[in-house]
Amino acid sequence: MPDGRGGTDDGRDDAAAAREALADALAERPNVSERAADAIRAVPRHEFVPSEQRDAAYDDRPLPIGNGQTISAPHMVAIMATDLGVQDGDSVIEIGAGCGYHAAVTAELVGSENVYSVEYDSELAENARETLTNAGYGDVSIRTGDGRDGWPERAPFDAAYATCAVPDFPDAVVEQVRGGGVLLAPVGDGRQRLVRATKRSDGSIDREDRGGVRFVRMRG
Repeated sequence: MPDGRGGTDDGRDDAAAAREALADALAERPNVSERAADAIRAVPRHEFVPSEQRDAAYDDRPLPIGNGQTISAPHMVAIMATDLGVQDGDSVIEIGAGCGYHAAVTAELVGSENVYSVEYDSELAENARETLTNAGYGDVSIRTGDGRDGWPERAPFDAAYATCAVPDFPDAVVEQVRGGGVLLAPVGDGRQRLVRATKRSDGSIDREDRGGVRFVRMRG
C-alpha cells in the first residue's frame, strides 16, 4: 500500500498532518474500528477531490466531485468500512466508484486486487481509474455500467456495499455475494437508513438498521 503522503512537495506535510488529525479524531468514535481509522490515515483524500476543493479535503464533510456527485464525509466512509467487517484478501464489490476514494479505503483493508467497483458515469469511472493509479491503487478494478447488475464475471464476493442510496439491495448483487457474506447500503428513496445485511445460506438476507443517512441516489 502507498504511504499516503501524496500531493506536491509544498503541500505534502500539511496534508499528512491534516490526515493524521482526521484519522485520530475518527479513531475516538465508538462506531469506527482501528483498522478503518488507519485506512483513512493511509489514503490521500486530497488527491481524490477536485483541485478547487483541496483546501477542504480533510474536513469531515461531503464535497462535490462533479456531475452532480459527491465524495462522502470521511466519518461515513470509516463507519461503512467498520460495518462491512472485511479482512485482508476478501473480495468486495462497490456500487458507485465516484472519485475512487472509498474504493481506496477499502483497498487498504482487503488489498487493491480484491476491490471491484461499478460506476454508472463513464467520465467519473475514467477519472477514478487514473486517480487510483496515481495514488498507488492501480489494481482496483472499475467498470462502467449499471450497479444494479453487479459484476457477475467477478462473483462471488465476500462483501458488497453501495456508495449511493438504493430502493433496496439489487437482486443481482445479493445473488453475487457468498452465503455468510455482508451487504451494506443506504436504503430508501426519501428518508434513508444505512442497512447492513448478512446473506443466509438459503439466499435470503438478515437485515440490521445502522441509522439514518443521506446519500445521492443511484443513477440509471
